[in-house]
Amino acid sequence: MSVNKEHFGKTLSVDDLIQYQTGSVVSRELIKKDTGTVTIFAFDKGQGLSEHTAPFDALVHVLDGQARITIGDQTHNVSSGQTIIMPKDIPHSVQALMRFKMMLVMIR
Repeated sequence: MSVNKEHFGKTLSVDDLIQYQTGSVVSRELIKKDTGTVTIFAFDKGQGLSEHTAPFDALVHVLDGQARITIGDQTHNVSSGQTIIMPKDIPHSVQALMRFKMMLVMIR
């Protein structure tokens, strides 16, 4: 169990915490506890996460850009400011339609 204590009590800017990298998906875990995690991701255009499942419900909040998120057999185009919940044990994938940043909150 770990928490990045350097960020406690500070106002954080996503742009300072994570930058886009050409042809890559970059992630940075902000909080990791037995009860869940908070991770931010930056996807270059066309990058993604292939279909997978998670044993916990997950909330995605779009911080920048646009992406296509598929949950089961439903596809959702999401953009900056929107949130979507991915239920546990349901296959899902993420594809960046343009450069895209998201915050992933997983609750156990």
